[in-house]
Amino acid sequence: MAANNLLNLESVSKSFDIRALLDGVSLGVNAGDRIGIVGRNGGGKSTLIKVMVGIEAPDSGRVSKAGSVNIGILSQTDDLKENSLVRDVVLGDLATHEWAGNSKVREVLTGLFGGISEELLDRKISYLSGGERRRVNLAKLLIADFDLVLLDEPTNHLDVEGVSWLAQYLKRNTKLAVVVITHDRWFLDEVSDQIWEVVEGNVLAYDGGYSAYVLSKAERARQITVEDGKRNMLIRKELAWLRRGAPARTAKPKFRIDAANTLIANEPPPRNETELLNFAANRLGNTVFEIHQATIKAGDKMILEDLYWNIGPGDRIGIVGVNGAGKTTLFRALLGQITAVSGKITTGVTVKAAFLSQHLEELDPTWRVLEAVEKVANQVQLGNGKELSASQLCEKLGFNTDSQWTPVGDLSGGERRRLQLTRLLMDSPNVLLLDEPTNDFDVETLTALEDLLDSFGGTLLVISHDRYFLERVCDRFVGLLGDSKLRDLPGGIDEYIKLRSGSFESSGPIAPKVKSSNIVETKELKKEIAKYERQLEKLTAQMLELEGVQGDLAFDHEKLSANMEELMELSHRKSEIEETWLKAHSELEELEN
Repeated sequence: MAANNLLNLESVSKSFDIRALLDGVSLGVNAGDRIGIVGRNGGGKSTLIKVMVGIEAPDSGRVSKAGSVNIGILSQTDDLKENSLVRDVVLGDLATHEWAGNSKVREVLTGLFGGISEELLDRKISYLSGGERRRVNLAKLLIADFDLVLLDEPTNHLDVEGVSWLAQYLKRNTKLAVVVITHDRWFLDEVSDQIWEVVEGNVLAYDGGYSAYVLSKAERARQITVEDGKRNMLIRKELAWLRRGAPARTAKPKFRIDAANTLIANEPPPRNETELLNFAANRLGNTVFEIHQATIKAGDKMILEDLYWNIGPGDRIGIVGVNGAGKTTLFRALLGQITAVSGKITTGVTVKAAFLSQHLEELDPTWRVLEAVEKVANQVQLGNGKELSASQLCEKLGFNTDSQWTPVGDLSGGERRRLQLTRLLMDSPNVLLLDEPTNDFDVETLTALEDLLDSFGGTLLVISHDRYFLERVCDRFVGLLGDSKLRDLPGGIDEYIKLRSGSFESSGPIAPKVKSSNIVETKELKKEIAKYERQLEKLTAQMLELEGVQGDLAFDHEKLSANMEELMELSHRKSEIEETWLKAHSELEELEN
């Protein structure tokens, strides 16, 4: 075993019933490795790390580790003693002066709980919520002195700010080896240097984070020339978004930009925003929700005061905020489930809203999955003539032909949530309000859901701690910071994180702090960025115009060929400008930070 090798699996197999979750798997973890594990729910991800740490014994093969290596695991379930105090679990026998003088302990407790207080430390485990228990287990693990930690869904119950803190904490602790299972793709991109995909008993290894994994899968599919149309289309579509919609994420050196541009040269943007906006306006008119001088409370607690906010047709808005700030309460007020204390909330006369809450609806356990969906409708209109049958929508959200006949009573929590979402969409709403829609979904299901929402021709409002999902499906962001105000976030979730960390001024217009010596350079860069953005807008309009006439050229091969050549040339020019924009934007960020 190499000096820096911590743990090895050699030809390991593990089955449950007759199903092989691991089949002759060989792999290793070295000091400082950062490995993300992805795969379908029930595919063997959790089994893999349980075998690695020794909780589960392999049926065959060998697991070996360096003699002195210290390994910790965060499981999805906890074994906390109900009568224990938080201080007993997290701090153990450490005296007050020992942990209070330990910067690592202070950093972890502050990052996970927002601060250190006697009230927190003296709380009984039995009084904690599920999310608080999760944070206690995570704090205990991070404070301990481990060489390798195995984390099973560590971001569950963490808000956007908490996920960002955890990612930065792990990135700073470079000596710690980390193996993490998570459906949070932003987190994977931040902390992972390798991706392991558990699929059909095998573990496939990819270099880089989630973005590089998506590219590698697309390349692998192309090289072996196996045409699985639907799967490869989703991979290319997500890759196109990663390059066009979130350029900062794909700026990592590991992400091979030239190869990515080749793969997506003819891939259109994930959403035709002009088409969707026109369709939404036709379905919804000019008014969706108009809020005038509204004050909203949850019991005696002030949530929002003197709120003015208009939500229009085709808006796709992500809502972030601290826990308890009132995000769900805001949804309930929009839906008329609670009444504003003062002011007025007007709902458009054509609005047909659907609300995916965090609570699962009760369904007849004897119904089959497909039956439960068909009781809502047999066909669903997504927009612009796109129509799906109940069975097709079920399949898009992870219920294949066989599982559509599964009794509702036999479904897991994640499967019930998928069924709840399927039934909502089946009712053809024109306004969707989604409250933590990604809970219990694996990466493949999330990708399919994003693809489905790309064609939704209505207004979309989303509350989620899944930053990747928010950035993927939403175009605008607003934040609740716990000060009874709703703040527009033109800088997206990065702006929200900076606001919460105090990087922005606490009053007046939101603006980054800029050192006086950099003001001139900053202004010049902003002018350049604005110029590139104008060029991109013009190119996008030209491309849309060319795409719009292709239908009329279907029977004129020469004109259609010329149209497509011009479209490819514009696409190439657009990619070049995007690269230049990215460099300028990165320089601006460095100056402003």
